[in-house]
Amino acid sequence: MVKNIEFVKNADKLNKNMTNIMEEKYKKQAIPKMIEKFGYKNKMSVPKITKVVVNTGFGKLIGGKGNDEQKNIYEAILEDLAVIVGQKPVLRKATKSIAGFKTREGMFLGAAVVLRRKRMYDFLGRLVYIALPRTRDFRGIDQKSFDKKGNLTYGIKEHIIFPEIFPEKVRNIFGLEVTVVMNAKTKEEGMELLKLLGFPIKVK
Repeated sequence: MVKNIEFVKNADKLNKNMTNIMEEKYKKQAIPKMIEKFGYKNKMSVPKITKVVVNTGFGKLIGGKGNDEQKNIYEAILEDLAVIVGQKPVLRKATKSIAGFKTREGMFLGAAVVLRRKRMYDFLGRLVYIALPRTRDFRGIDQKSFDKKGNLTYGIKEHIIFPEIFPEKVRNIFGLEVTVVMNAKTKEEGMELLKLLGFPIKVK
């Protein structure tokens, strides 16, 4: 569905100085400090990020539009999302029709990407060190965004905060939901790990 698939292939080449910063920070800084604070027996016991899920909904952008116009909108969104994450997104369809929400079975409602390993760390590095500081009126990530296992779910209102996107070329600004999934056992462990990786988490 993504027209300019070369953008996806080239995404990893953008912001070369960001590559592996997050992963290196985890290995060299986070692991020793987590062991010191929580008393893990070895580095293999230290929690780690297992995957990052990025998704977006088309929602109001395609509501009331004709089929051709809807297609143009979600294909443009898919292209931008692919550039941001460096991987081809997967379209999400409605599983049933709901009249109240004006959705039909099979209608495209959004797109999602699951990132792991290198692409996961590359994305997080650009998110934390470049994109979030560019967010209007950003004051840090609220601790309420973490669940009991330390997984973080954070909403981004405008995708144009990412450096790969040129705002003057964007027709439709859309939001993203980023979920950072970890194998931590507690909220405290998850928050501490992300703090050590540079995530700007608010202090209560």
